[in-house]
Order: sequence, then C-alpha cells, then structure tokens
Amino acid sequence: MLEQKLTRRRMIVIAASAAGSALLAGSRFARANAPVRWRGSALGAQVSIEIHHPDRAEAERLVERSVLDVRRLEQQFSLYRADSAICALNRTGILVAPDTDMVTLLQASLSFAGITGGAFDPTVQPLWRLHADHFAPGRPDSDGPSPHALAEALAKVGYTGLRVGADRIALARRGAAITLNGIAQGYATDRVVERLRQAGLSTTLVDMGEIRAIGARPEGTPWRVGLGDPERPGTITETVDLVDRAIATSAGAGFRFDPSGRFTHLFDPATGRSPQLYSTVSVVAPTATEADALSTAFSLMPWPDIADIVAVRPNVQARIVDAGGTLMVCGA
Repeated sequence: MLEQKLTRRRMIVIAASAAGSALLAGSRFARANAPVRWRGSALGAQVSIEIHHPDRAEAERLVERSVLDVRRLEQQFSLYRADSAICALNRTGILVAPDTDMVTLLQASLSFAGITGGAFDPTVQPLWRLHADHFAPGRPDSDGPSPHALAEALAKVGYTGLRVGADRIALARRGAAITLNGIAQGYATDRVVERLRQAGLSTTLVDMGEIRAIGARPEGTPWRVGLGDPERPGTITETVDLVDRAIATSAGAGFRFDPSGRFTHLFDPATGRSPQLYSTVSVVAPTATEADALSTAFSLMPWPDIADIVAVRPNVQARIVDAGGTLMVCGA
C-alpha cells in the first residue's frame, strides 16, 4: 500500500513582523540579543523556532524543551512514523493505557465532530488510503476510485465508531483508521504556547503551520499574518491582525492527488468526495486547536451552517473565499 506524505502548501505567513518568519519570535527582549533558532519538520509541516531572550542559556533551554514537546507529540500523532501511537491504533484497532495528549486530542476531535454535524471526522483515514493507492504512479483512472471501492472505504468511516477513554482507545469498525492531520498541528501549537506562557513570555508568535499569538507585538501593535492564494504560491491575498488569538487556513489546493484538483486531502465523511465549495477557509479563534479543526470542517459545509456555528462560538471568525474569489466574513 502506498503511503503518500501530506505536505500541504503553506497558506499562512508572518507578515510585517520585526522578527521575521519564525515559530517563536518577538519576545519582549527581541531586538537586543541574537536569537536562538531551530528549524526542521514536524507533523507534515516545515517549522522553525526562534527565541529572543537576554539570557541566551534560558533561550536555548526554552527552544530545547519546545522541540522535545513537539517530538513527543509527533510520537503520538504522526502517520509517517511506524512506531507512533496513532499508527499502532490503526494497525490493531486498540490502544491500551494511551498518553494523556492522545486522549485529550481525540476527545477534542469528537467534540468538534459533534459541533460540526460530523463534517470534522478523524476517522476519514480509509478515504486517504484509498485515494493514495488509486493515484499511485502508473496511469491511474482520472475519474478516481470506483463506486464500489469508495463504498467499501466509507463503510469504515464514522466518528461514532471511535471509543475514547482514559484507559483505552478503540475503533469499533473493522478496517477503521484515524488521522489527526486536520487538528494536530493546532494542538501542538497550543502546547508550545502553554510552555512559553509558563516561562513568562507575554509577547510571542508561535507558528507550526497554524499560528497563535501570545499578546501583541513588543511595541503594542497586533501581530500581522498574511493569507496566501493557494493557486499562486507566494501571493498574499489579505492580512489579518492577531492579539491573543490563533488562525488556521484550509484549502483543497493545499494537497491534490490529481493534477486537476478534483481529489484533494479534504474528504467529506458523508460522500467520500472532495467538495469544491471554497477556494480557502480561514478561521480565527482563541486556540489553534479550534481554528485548525473548524477550518477543516468549514471547508465541507454550506455557508449558512458555518455562520450558525460561528454565531455561538466566542471570539471565532470565519474568513472564506468562495470558488469565484469573493471574500465572505462572519463572526468577531
């Protein structure tokens, strides 16, 4: 079975920040000291860490601990490590004595599944496997998997078949499997933010594919991030200001199985297809976990349903560009 690695196009960039593009940038000590930096990949994204601090040893300690946090979470959530907890669950259908972070994130995933009427569903991994196998090199059928194969994969999908408890996690359906690619980057961002807050940082931007601001910039102005055009890499369509909030963006063009973009990484759990409702979906929220999950789900939902959810979620805003290029905004 072919396993394609999901490396989504970068849709959010740090714009007009004094510290430049970094995972951790702009502490209140930023300009007086050389930064401590780390760059690498995590959870399918290219990320970096950059901390400015008057005590270089303390900055290095924070970087080291943040990287360890990210690597530990990767050991839980990565589909690209055969020894990860999520891969063990997908192989056997059960995970005994799961890590607290795995339980917490899966419980959050089920919560967002309920909030979105099932549009967010962590059990869509069988659809990913089906399409990865179908579009493996070798002149695949451009019309996608057959109706029979699609129906077989869909029979394995459904968040109600995911059982999550503190002592064990289980998949009720035979052949079921989960993916956390629509929420794990946001969760990892939030975990790093927690560590930095505990260390006393009050003006920092955390960027792991999804971005979350701690406070404002050192001079008191909002952090500014740019939202990219998925069809024109490097082109910024608009900027959004953040203070103590997070932003995430989803787009079908972020990963395509086929050149035409009919089949993407965004799967409707009800049909198994990749809808073409919007060009991009961005969500601003209090946490990166919420922004990540909702941007994924909203990509599959009609606008009135999105507006209904945003109306009851505190400090959440949806910024959606439809297929014709029109920006629609709802929420705070």
